Amino acid sequence: MKKSLFVVVITLVMGTLLGSTPAAGQLLPPAKRAAHVQITEGPELESTHDTQAIIRWRSNNPGGSDEHYAILHYGTDPNNLNLISKSHIRLNQQHSYTVFRVRALDLKPHTTYYYTVDSVDASGASDGVVSPINTFTTK
Repeated sequence: MKKSLFVVVITLVMGTLLGSTPAAGQLLPPAKRAAHVQITEGPELESTHDTQAIIRWRSNNPGGSDEHYAILHYGTDPNNLNLISKSHIRLNQQHSYTVFRVRALDLKPHTTYYYTVDSVDASGASDGVVSPINTFTTK
């Protein structure tokens, strides 16, 4: 077998075995928006250091645009959550849930912060779920 034909055959076989078909790279249209989005796990502190923290939570898949943002509203006063961090995520339409993670930076060491979380789609429209106020303390 000629070398070029051998390369083509191997490429086709490997592509088939790995699920690589011309349709596999195509983007799907946005999923239908969920009728009711709710937080099913968390929010909780994933990790904290002296000047940063990561908050994680899980909700049922909100649907809509694949582009979403995890939003963290926080501050040192529970009545004034004036700081905001956001983290870009991409929804997986094949999953029934979504895990959101957002990092807060430039925090003060040994300080208690109050926070609430939300998620929004690419246009900034809320998914309609906001957590109760929680706390974490930096190291």
